[in-house]
Amino acid sequence: MKNIKASDLELKEKVVSIQRVAKVVKGGRRFSFSAIVVVGNENGVAGYGLGKAKEVTNAIIKGTDNAKKNLVNVSVFKNTIPHEVIGKYGGGLVLMKPASPGTGVIAGGAMRAVMESAGIKDVLAKSKGSSNPHNVVKATFNGLMKLRDPLTVAKQRGKNINQIFNG
Repeated sequence: MKNIKASDLELKEKVVSIQRVAKVVKGGRRFSFSAIVVVGNENGVAGYGLGKAKEVTNAIIKGTDNAKKNLVNVSVFKNTIPHEVIGKYGGGLVLMKPASPGTGVIAGGAMRAVMESAGIKDVLAKSKGSSNPHNVVKATFNGLMKLRDPLTVAKQRGKNINQIFNG
């Protein structure tokens, strides 16, 4: 894996979730916010980050900066994913299947943000297990990292792309 420079890309950010968290101290509760942010160029590059701060805007800014440091390449083939894949993280389990053109992104909230940021336009996805946005986002990225590009598979097998898809 080679690092991707965020400065070279036009990234769009999507806030997946914002949570108010409380720390109980002697004088009462101290509130702060945590935000999960997904960034991507909608053309095969995406990343996620977590930001924590006393204010919502600062948490989102920190999450965005963190996400830009964790960018990865995602294998997108004809606006969908090349093959079926399962992603796991903690209690989160996600199933992703390629879809025919015009299907759209059939996925839940946290998964939808990741798919759209990565530039996947047609996909069937199901989130099983934990619905915690942290686990769902990380499981989705785990699945997307497992995807193999058809061109590299063809080269490894010594065949052309038509032979890979047609038998």
